[in-house]
Amino acid sequence: MRIDAYTEVWVVDFEFRAAPGERPDPVCLVAYEVNSGREIRLWEDELKTGPCPYPTSPDSLVVAYYASAEMGCHLALDWPLPANVLDLYAEFRVETNGKTLPVSNGLLGALEYYGHSGISALEKDAMRDLILRGGAYSEAERQAILDYCASDVTATTQLLGSMQGFIFEHPRLGQALLRGRYTKAVAHIEFDGIPVDGELLAKLREHWSSLQDRLIAKVDDQYHVYDGRTFKQARFAAYLQAHGIAWPTLASGRLALDDDTFSEQCKSHPHLRPLKDLRQALGQLRLSELAVGQDNRNRAMMSMFRARTGRNQPSNSKFVFGLSAWLRGLIRPAPGHGLAYVDWSQQEFGIAAALSGDEKMKAAYLSGDPYLAFAKQAGAVPPDATKATHGPQRDQFKACVLAVQYGMQEESLARRIQQPPVFARELLRMHRRTYAKFWAWSDGVLDHALTQRKLWTVFGWMLHVDDRPNGRSLRNFPMQGNGAEMLRLACCLATEAGIKVVAPVHDAVLIEAPLEQLEADTERMQSLMRQASAQLLGGFELRSDAKLIRAPERFCDERGTVMWETVQDLLSELEGETAQ
Repeated sequence: MRIDAYTEVWVVDFEFRAAPGERPDPVCLVAYEVNSGREIRLWEDELKTGPCPYPTSPDSLVVAYYASAEMGCHLALDWPLPANVLDLYAEFRVETNGKTLPVSNGLLGALEYYGHSGISALEKDAMRDLILRGGAYSEAERQAILDYCASDVTATTQLLGSMQGFIFEHPRLGQALLRGRYTKAVAHIEFDGIPVDGELLAKLREHWSSLQDRLIAKVDDQYHVYDGRTFKQARFAAYLQAHGIAWPTLASGRLALDDDTFSEQCKSHPHLRPLKDLRQALGQLRLSELAVGQDNRNRAMMSMFRARTGRNQPSNSKFVFGLSAWLRGLIRPAPGHGLAYVDWSQQEFGIAAALSGDEKMKAAYLSGDPYLAFAKQAGAVPPDATKATHGPQRDQFKACVLAVQYGMQEESLARRIQQPPVFARELLRMHRRTYAKFWAWSDGVLDHALTQRKLWTVFGWMLHVDDRPNGRSLRNFPMQGNGAEMLRLACCLATEAGIKVVAPVHDAVLIEAPLEQLEADTERMQSLMRQASAQLLGGFELRSDAKLIRAPERFCDERGTVMWETVQDLLSELEGETAQ
């Protein structure tokens, strides 16, 4: 299909205000029809009293840069969403993902990449400040804001001219429209937001400074690694030595103390979890940045397509799922409502099995317990083994499967399962022997990436390989990238079916429904997730698990249970003292 195959092609841009956690409040719109040259300019009073001024029918196309913002304004104005959306931000990311760019992924950066010029960044910032100021605008200010909005439409139109030659090709256009379709799902998700316990959040914010000192005293009592509010690496090293815990180090010889290392070590040494939570909480948390509106809904920009894998990458401080696991207890459905956290079961394993065509791996996934199935296929446990009879062996083979997915080497796997490296090495060898077809495919993925300098997903999300390739990341890209595609498609199917998706979270979705409808919507969500996996994986369906939270219950992440209970106890103490 060519661009002129559409009856009308509208390039649109809204300016809007949105306080943290609140829905967008449209200020103005400029829209330009490419074929006829017609331009529409509407101020907020005209926007809020009239219908959508351009067609949203299947024979028309709406083009924008970072289109979820425009789709959110459609929802705020109660306008229908366009049938076809082309998001040039997403398409620019496809063209440049993995490359080093001279500037940013923003509209000005994309213009510069294709040899165009736009307004200066300083001028852009000044206009944004004026828009966010709100209140009454003078006639000159109104005209300046409309002109600024029009300049973005002009820039997006120029960008469309530079990109249409490769976007409007088969199969790229269909893939681009699928990405545009996702911007509509994201708009719904951001518009609805995640319900949180606003009263408890206010208490945590009020008492956080005092809670910090009490938390350290309470949690550090079993570790003795803090001096005041300062974590002492030497004391932690002494603790590790005293307890016989091997810990990864940096090239400098110092302990690796990043969150990922701590998370990995907690899987082998769960008694360290409270210390990890404490460090993370002290490092990130005043809770002032968590974006919660007056209706007690957490709304944060999903930052769609931002990760190299194509996954969302919302702010860790503004999005509740970006905070420490224990703080997810703030998530709480409103009275009469419930939530369901629906996540794919062993998603990466299933994707690897389907894409590689490894029949043994497929059989392991379809067994319902791929880790125990792997142990049986490798001959390490008898055919009638169960999780109850051979739990420790299953855990070791599970760790091996996860090690392969994360590109973990034998030393790291040995630490995870607390076995000698020679044992971990043999586990990894058993994986290669058992799933030889998968490994041949994985080797082919790596060879292609290194020779052709690119990889792509089933639906066309592209990764351009730079001059410093990471073999482990490249091997894992098909699982991560296609996992992101699967989640995007599931969100599209769900929001289009009227299911209220309030958050996508890596390989899961959080949905909300009235209590009497919760179980039915959860079953529908699981059906749509199976459908999404089948569409992506040539008919191979992935299972999902669901956890239901009914008001007045709250979301509970078992990794943060101890810290949550500790904080609640300390908060009660503080409130009791304040009341005296």
